[in-house]
Amino acid sequence: MLKLVFTDLDGTFVDTQKLVPERNARVLDLAAERGVQFVPCTGRNANGVLPELANHPAVRYAICCNGALVVDLREDRVLRSAPMSNEQVLDLYDRVRDLRVSFDVFINGKVYLERSRWEIPHEASGGDKAAEKFFYSLRTPYDCSLEELLQRGPTTKVTMLHPGNVDAAAVRAAAESVEGVEWTWSLPMNTEVANAKASKGAALAWLCGHLGVDVADAIAFGDGDNDLSMIRAAGDGVAMANAIPEVLAAADHVTSSCDEAGVAAYLEPILSAMA
Repeated sequence: MLKLVFTDLDGTFVDTQKLVPERNARVLDLAAERGVQFVPCTGRNANGVLPELANHPAVRYAICCNGALVVDLREDRVLRSAPMSNEQVLDLYDRVRDLRVSFDVFINGKVYLERSRWEIPHEASGGDKAAEKFFYSLRTPYDCSLEELLQRGPTTKVTMLHPGNVDAAAVRAAAESVEGVEWTWSLPMNTEVANAKASKGAALAWLCGHLGVDVADAIAFGDGDNDLSMIRAAGDGVAMANAIPEVLAAADHVTSSCDEAGVAAYLEPILSAMA
C-alpha cells in the first residue's frame, strides 16, 4: 500500500515556469486525506523547497542537496547529512580554477559564489531570463578566500554552471578525479558534485528505514540524471514524459509531462482507490 511519495521538483512536480500546477496542488490535499506523505527531493537547500509544499500537511520531510541532507521541515532539523570534506572541495576547486565555471558552495542553507565569477550564471542562462532570475535568487556573493569560506560550516554540495562554450566533459572529468565524490546534473549547463554517499536514492532508502516504511510502498517521480538513483530505489519509479532517456529506461512506469501535471495524473487513481 502506498505510504510515501518522493518527488523531484524542477521538471517534475514544478512546471517549466517554476510553478506548481493546480492539479498537483490538489493531489497534495488528497494525499493528506489518505495519510500518504509527500517528500520533496531536490538539489536545492531546505529553504528552497517551495512554500506550497513545505507548509502543506502532507509534507514533513525533504531530501535536499541531491541527497546530502534529509530534513524534518516541521522541526527545522537535519536528520541525516553526508557532506563533502574541505579537502575534497579545495581539490575540486584547484582542478577547475582556470575553467569559466561558477563554483557554488552549499553551506548552512546558503549558496555562495565568489564575486569574481558572479557573471557566469548570467552567461550560463543563455538568455533565459527565468533561469537567470532563478540562479541569482539562490546565490550570495563572497569576497574572502575559499579556505575562509569553508570555515562557516560543512559543504553539502558544489554546483558548477558552465556556459555553452565551456566543455562540460572537462568539468566532469575534473570531478571524477577527486576521490570520494560523484557528479550528476539536473540541467545541461550544470554539474553537481557531492559526497559519493549522498544521492537521492540513498536518502530515500534511509528515510524509509527511519520511518519503518518498506521501499515497496514508496513511489518516486523524476526527470533528470540526479533522479536516477531514487527511480531505481523506490518500489515504483515513475519517469515524467519530459525525462531524459536514461530515466525513461530505468523507470517502472511513465506519466505525462511536468507541464501536464504528470505527478497528479499518475497518483489520482491510486489515492482515490485508497478511500
